Amino acid sequence: MKKLLRELSMPEDTCLIVKEETGQEFTAPFHYHQGYEFTYIVKGQGKFYGGDSVMNFKAGDLYLFGPGFPHFFVNDRSLNRQSEHVHSIFVQFHEDFMGREFYQKSEFSQLKDLLNESSRGIKIRDPSNELQEFMMAFPALPALKAVINLLSMLENISSLPDHGINYISSSLYRISTEEKESKDKLERVCKYIMANFKDEVTTRDAAAIVSMNEAAFCRYFKRRTTKTLSQFVNTVRITHAIHLLTVSDIAVSGICFACGFNNLSYFNRQFRTITGNSPLSYRREFNLS
Repeated sequence: MKKLLRELSMPEDTCLIVKEETGQEFTAPFHYHQGYEFTYIVKGQGKFYGGDSVMNFKAGDLYLFGPGFPHFFVNDRSLNRQSEHVHSIFVQFHEDFMGREFYQKSEFSQLKDLLNESSRGIKIRDPSNELQEFMMAFPALPALKAVINLLSMLENISSLPDHGINYISSSLYRISTEEKESKDKLERVCKYIMANFKDEVTTRDAAAIVSMNEAAFCRYFKRRTTKTLSQFVNTVRITHAIHLLTVSDIAVSGICFACGFNNLSYFNRQFRTITGNSPLSYRREFNLS
């Protein structure tokens, strides 16, 4: 049985690992790490699931995930022409990559606070050119310069004002022991939803994917995601609607049906519940920003 955990296997004399991945799609399963990870999206767009949230991602996005924070990316295949590939850079490191006493020094208290806050997942809002250059430089850097680069990134991000950081998960989100011991059930369900949200998604089909009866599945899914299946699917659909509202001029009625809703009034209600705005107001405010 494939485990949910992706281990960070580092030689004892290695401070960090840099990975660069390209391909037709993001292939990492729903997973988490025992250490910390910066993820930078060089190319690609689609849906991102992390903790208890679903959001759109695009090229230029920068994330910091703490130990145990579950996440995965699903690129939008409908926008992925044969000549277009996804491209991402990951930097993984343990908390003690500079020694166990490093964060005990008062000079580094901001870095310690940042890493503690990453347990909810962090998305850097509009990362500066400097931060993006830091990430792009990692694959070619020798070991010592990579460590210096990492410290520079951490210092830069820890000094950002509050509005420069978005927490991915809600303040109620907690990483549970069960989550760390879980297998790949949630991964399979999430992939089913991400692949089928534009069509009908049923509890019966989702439960069948993980060989559970519907009642047990509903309890399991709510416990793991803090949402019912219907709430989760609607969140994915509204997340896709936000993407279409901001990158296209498709009419709201067209977006409603393109996202899997079959009733415009219900779509408008769900959009307002999740975003606090109507679709038209959201598009208007985005265009003015």
